[in-house]
Amino acid sequence: MLGGRSVLLGVTGGVAAFKAAYLARRLVESGATVRVIMTRASLEFIGPQTMAAITGSPPYTELFGTETVSPHTELAAWADVIVVAPATAATMARMAGGESDDLLVATILAFTGPVVVAPAMHTEMWEHPATRRNVTVLAADGIHLVGPVPGPLAGGDEGMGRMAEPEAILEAVIAALHGGDLAGWSVVVSAGGTREPVDPVRFLGNRSSGKMGNAIALTAARRGAAVTLVTTAPAPTHPRISVVPVDTAAEMAAAVWEAAAGCDVAVFAAAVADFRPAEPAPTKLRRADGPPEIRLESTPDILAGVAALQPRPFLVGFAAETGGTAAAAGKLTAKGVDVLVANDVTTPGIGFGADSNAVTVFTAGGSEEWPRQSKDAIANRLWDLVVRARSH
Repeated sequence: MLGGRSVLLGVTGGVAAFKAAYLARRLVESGATVRVIMTRASLEFIGPQTMAAITGSPPYTELFGTETVSPHTELAAWADVIVVAPATAATMARMAGGESDDLLVATILAFTGPVVVAPAMHTEMWEHPATRRNVTVLAADGIHLVGPVPGPLAGGDEGMGRMAEPEAILEAVIAALHGGDLAGWSVVVSAGGTREPVDPVRFLGNRSSGKMGNAIALTAARRGAAVTLVTTAPAPTHPRISVVPVDTAAEMAAAVWEAAAGCDVAVFAAAVADFRPAEPAPTKLRRADGPPEIRLESTPDILAGVAALQPRPFLVGFAAETGGTAAAAGKLTAKGVDVLVANDVTTPGIGFGADSNAVTVFTAGGSEEWPRQSKDAIANRLWDLVVRARSH
């Protein structure tokens, strides 16, 4: 999600500072390199060694008196994004007023990239006219505000002002970095392996976990798209993802064909059965009756149905291969897709059920190998490719 990104985390003096440690951990787990600025007040709530242990780098605490000549400009040049969590009323006031008397605000003023702010304070402070004015100024300046939310506060109080949870802040950081480049797009994604009934308790299926399709759908939503995810597998939760649960190829076909009409991009990551039992048994097949004869028939060609739409969406197909991906080359033209992504599911550590993948990507301009990486990284790189292709 954040592989190769440089994230500067600002921690200010509030009780919610303890959550900043978990946020730092999640940022690191998402692939980011994280550095931390701690205000003097934050040191009353959490120790600098905690942040050093999590990020692998000692936090910055002072604007003056350090070996670095200009720490605020150097940190601003290093960072891809700045996130302030928690952001107290005092820090937000200094940001809104441009008061650069501490390292954090001075760095923000020297920074030209996206800034994400997660406010945390008592309800009365959040609702005070001064804070409301500052929020208006920060929003007008392009600051990405996430939260606060209602819930338990310091001192046993309840109300609006609780810092958003680290996962929500992480999502805001991801969205801010990608700049919403898929905003306004309507995307359909299929995911998971279909299950074709043999009898009421058995089915013909495959080992697809839906992880690749989920990553594609979630990445598109994070980058601003409205996503319809047609899936047989457990689905991710995101406000811009609408989930359509299905089981069989026929159910998936009906759902995809309905959703794809008028969409911008359709991605076919599901492992759809090519055949299904023509006459599923109405009751459970019994061993005592001997091996059954199961006659198969073809399932609907979901991709072909979408390719026939006029106008048709930009099409991305997936091909699960065995013994290499060379055989997938001809499918780009045969399937009528704009991009074909192929992987060898017999390669250890990638493919069905794995968290990583290695693929060959075919386009009209040729093919390229994407080495083993997380499925989230594959998904982001795929959307980068689609954005470029649709802009030409």
